[in-house]
Amino acid sequence: MQPAARRATQLRPLSGGNAFLGLRYAFPVQGASSDYKFDHSRSASSLTDKGIGHLIRKGTGGRSSVSGIIATVFGATGFLGRYVVQQLAKTGSQVLVPFRGSEDSPRHLKLMGDLGQIVPMKYNPRDESSIKAVMAKSNVIINLIGREYETRNFSFEEVNVVISEHLAKIAKEHGGIVRFIQLSCLGASSTSPSKHQRTKAAAEDVVRRELPEATIIRPAAMIGTEDRILNKWAQIAKKWSVLPIIGDGSTRLQPVYVIDVAAAIIAALKDDGTSMGRTYELGGPDVFTIEQLVHLMFEMIREEPRFIKVPIPIARLISSPREFLLNKVPFPLPIPEVFNQDYVDSLLVDNVVSPDALTFADLGVATQAKGLSYRISFPVSYWGSIIWCNLG
Repeated sequence: MQPAARRATQLRPLSGGNAFLGLRYAFPVQGASSDYKFDHSRSASSLTDKGIGHLIRKGTGGRSSVSGIIATVFGATGFLGRYVVQQLAKTGSQVLVPFRGSEDSPRHLKLMGDLGQIVPMKYNPRDESSIKAVMAKSNVIINLIGREYETRNFSFEEVNVVISEHLAKIAKEHGGIVRFIQLSCLGASSTSPSKHQRTKAAAEDVVRRELPEATIIRPAAMIGTEDRILNKWAQIAKKWSVLPIIGDGSTRLQPVYVIDVAAAIIAALKDDGTSMGRTYELGGPDVFTIEQLVHLMFEMIREEPRFIKVPIPIARLISSPREFLLNKVPFPLPIPEVFNQDYVDSLLVDNVVSPDALTFADLGVATQAKGLSYRISFPVSYWGSIIWCNLG
């Protein structure tokens, strides 16, 4: 650093030249293209055509190496986020973790990387300058922000559409972002009966409008140690002694292992650019009905199946008071456990991968789950108890 600093003090800008010209030679950018300039235009998309292949790397590729990736992972404190951070950190990437809650919310992530490689940064998703601050030193943006229900403070439109649009616009103006990965959801469509899925589709549109090279990932319902499907059902079954099933239980799902989804995101990030501008649908190897998954859950927690089928009209009626009062009362309403209006609407159609969609195979990812014969061991936590059990 000292020799470079001495060179910088010795250099003098040419008459009428750019004052930053000397710095460009004092601190050369290795591996950058010949058209790289400090005064390059930032009005157009900055995403490269060949992914991250030009980034400088050091080491053997492990935790203490330098991958050249500096990734800002929005939504890193969520279910999928911890696995994405872990996959990035174990290859020597620096991960910036924006968070808006307690200082303790990103604490568990700091252990996943080498010293100083996981950097929590408090931010406000409604403040543009705050977003720019957490993006300032990054060359990769991964947007995992999402929520399964609305609150007084954040609607589906703001969480899924408005924030995604802000991130895409700022990334476009940044000038140094080489990859942008947007997490959507399987079934995202402007014609979906689910408001969540409609706004996810709208988010895809606004991101692609700003960054046509962005990669869209559409995962199915994710399962894993901290999932919100099997764990939630187990909690409800223990708490209420019976599990309500919305509808007749015939809706088909294609649950996917969360670690496989994280591996797919990293594969899309590290490829030669073939995934840029494409949309991938990620589902598990097997398709289940809701009723089959419920039986599987009860088998996992070693209890006799106890469930009741609630018709769709009655489920909508039970969930409607919260939707009506959501923005009409001056206090937050309880988080819906089962009778969530949007969740009820999402069960009107099957949620499976399209036959002609790009999938794990197109990303070169071999999924860990090989059908029911493959046993995934993880804890199911419910009502203060942890039971080690197997899925499959």
